[in-house]
Amino acid sequence: MFINCPFDKDYEPILQAILFCVVYLGFEPRIATESNDSGSVRLNKICEIIENSKYSIHDLSRCQAKKKGEHFRLNMPFELGVDYGCRRYFGQEREGKRLLILEEKMYRYQAAISDLSGCDIQAHAGDFQNAVRKVRNWLVSEAQINAHGAARILGAYADFQEWYYESQLAAGFSEEDIQDYPTSELLVAMNSWVVQGKPL
Repeated sequence: MFINCPFDKDYEPILQAILFCVVYLGFEPRIATESNDSGSVRLNKICEIIENSKYSIHDLSRCQAKKKGEHFRLNMPFELGVDYGCRRYFGQEREGKRLLILEEKMYRYQAAISDLSGCDIQAHAGDFQNAVRKVRNWLVSEAQINAHGAARILGAYADFQEWYYESQLAAGFSEEDIQDYPTSELLVAMNSWVVQGKPL
């Protein structure tokens, strides 16, 4: 599953919660920053992930600049366009791809990408709990899975965070180390926690 989301500090709690929800429900999240190889071309990697992902989540929350003189972010809408084009034109059963489009505020995206008018955009109001609910409900609908309710998933996420924090401290990581971990390491920990039976 391709996760096309912002990577800034303010968005980090939402991204991490979405990643956990996806792992908890049995899917494999893929993001552009899962590898830190400076020699690879990120766009090529993104295209490869898109081609091989039946499900994708695209968050357009940074399509508007926050202050005067600041550029708004075009990466997310661009990658959404690549994914849509892959579904429509690539063939080889990729017309079965399913996309979830998220935004912080409902309808705001229309000022920047009016072509999306009429699409079923889900707003999370900048809240990670809302984001988990949107992702969980979408996967139940589009992947036709049986899933625990969002409240239970969020409770499990709190358990995971406590387990991860304690295990990192025990492994010799400082508070600063834990706050600066790469996303790929966090994903490994999420999968490990699930495989171990979700220890408390």
